[in-house]
Amino acid sequence: MVQKLLPTTVVGSYPQPDWLIDREALKKRSPPRVRARELWRVEPEQLVAACDDATRLAIRDMERAGIDIISDGEMRRESYSSLFANALEGIDLENPGTAISRRGEPDQVPRVIGPIKRTGSVLVRDVTLLRSESDHQIKITVPGPFTMSQQAEDDYYRDGKALAFAFADAVHGEIKDLFRAGADVVQLDEPFLQDRIEPARAYGVSTINRALEGISGTTAVHLCLGYAALIKDKPSAYSFLTQLNDCGVDQISIEAAQPSLDLNVLKQLSNKTIILGVLDLNDMSVESPRLVAARLQDALKVVPVEKLIAAPDCGMKYLPRSIAFGKLKALVEGARLVRGRV
Repeated sequence: MVQKLLPTTVVGSYPQPDWLIDREALKKRSPPRVRARELWRVEPEQLVAACDDATRLAIRDMERAGIDIISDGEMRRESYSSLFANALEGIDLENPGTAISRRGEPDQVPRVIGPIKRTGSVLVRDVTLLRSESDHQIKITVPGPFTMSQQAEDDYYRDGKALAFAFADAVHGEIKDLFRAGADVVQLDEPFLQDRIEPARAYGVSTINRALEGISGTTAVHLCLGYAALIKDKPSAYSFLTQLNDCGVDQISIEAAQPSLDLNVLKQLSNKTIILGVLDLNDMSVESPRLVAARLQDALKVVPVEKLIAAPDCGMKYLPRSIAFGKLKALVEGARLVRGRV
């Protein structure tokens, strides 16, 4: 699908405008797992149109920066998972549950009280808007089924694997609709694979494979070590990553800049294209193109250039917009420098 050598992309999110959402309040709390309507600065009856306009701003920024594969910036979401997970049948929207967050704190989460089912597409509107606004390749992100199962209180299935597979079936239907609507890439965000090691090893890959069964189209899975805005000290290795070499996904998206990831691990993902985070989102300065190029050159020691895509680390939504835009420009210019050498 990707024709340009060493293309650039985003992980998914981009800074939402201050007129759309209370960004300071967002930064002071854990990423919402249930809908957080108090964060929005636009009245409900205007929110859809306001998110459309914010999406257009994100598209224009990504295009002006020169990004090859753009996203909607996740303008409609309080967090990567809150919109989709709470749009499913089987969730008690009035009485949230509680689960332990990645930081070990109690967190409000969707409470499952019946069979998990999709009553209609959740994200097709974003793909349709993206496709109508840009001739770039487009990517849309969906919260991964394993991660959603870990971000829920299960009062119905009472079985972790059964719950994960139920979410996988809902995600499967959504992915098919997103490709029909014109998506070039659909990415599953699965950060909890890294955090919940035992269930991840037991059924993480089988859950992803169930969501992707029979899907035709380029798919990605994203893992991370936590948002830079919330987690400052990160390990230099993933506890769950190489297992994904055997799953049915085409691309693996990981952050590598802030954690100074030991890139030798990528040798064990030889079946996959790597979307590599080379922008440190804990650093409020804008990287030089030379630094971006150096990080990419390090990756090319272990990954063939035709299987490498340049990206930021994840959590760009927490950055000031001017810094996010500057970092994306540096990403594009750094990739261009490397492209000229290979």
